Amino acid sequence: MSAPVYRRILLKISGEMLAGEQGYGIHPTVLDNLANEICDVVAMNVQIAIVIGGGNIFRGLAASASGMERASADYMGMLATMLNALALQNILEAKNIATRVLSAIEMRQLAESYIRRRAIRHLEKGRVVIFGAGTGNPYFTTDTAAALRAMEIGAEVILKGTKVDGIYDADPRLHPTAKRYDELSFLTVINKQLKVMDATAVTLCMDNQLPLIVFNLTIPGNIVRILHGERVGTIVTPDVPVQAGATSNG
Repeated sequence: MSAPVYRRILLKISGEMLAGEQGYGIHPTVLDNLANEICDVVAMNVQIAIVIGGGNIFRGLAASASGMERASADYMGMLATMLNALALQNILEAKNIATRVLSAIEMRQLAESYIRRRAIRHLEKGRVVIFGAGTGNPYFTTDTAAALRAMEIGAEVILKGTKVDGIYDADPRLHPTAKRYDELSFLTVINKQLKVMDATAVTLCMDNQLPLIVFNLTIPGNIVRILHGERVGTIVTPDVPVQAGATSNG
């Protein structure tokens, strides 16, 4: 096999991914499958950091829309990401993968406090680093946390794992004729208001020349395929002409 095309990556996972078909909480099989994918990355000597959302447990934005004060709701969402981070750490270490959880909110009994140089040192030592509690600030999503942490640690790419195989011009689950993009520019994502990441995260990636790959995380081996240079999902880069409708959902 060819050498990995990336040596340091940041994997962004939504909390909903961990819920699987049950729709809430953490599905043991899904968590185990995810851990196996990460083990394969570690076996390639690729440094991997992870940001996990908390939507499978609590969604701050949804709670705010229902009348809860926004800052409090967002802090509750940050705590939900810590539950997911600790669950992933537990199963990875059961598979003999050295793992560190770094929290943006101080929780001495549970995780290390986030320090950029410490995170980089853990990666250099071959440890999987899981970033919990978002940015530590309300009004920012875990997408923005992923973009921010990726830039701080010098990641070469953000891999956003989803349940679909890339970025479409419409929701492929609702529109069977939706067309998938092979490549996009960040500016096109913003102008077309495509549902990829929130606008703050997209702008951060664009301004700092950090590519993003959106792919189907439920297909085993997809991360390894990306690391070997295979075209998987949709790549978003700072300057790529639009190639709309490259692939149909079928």
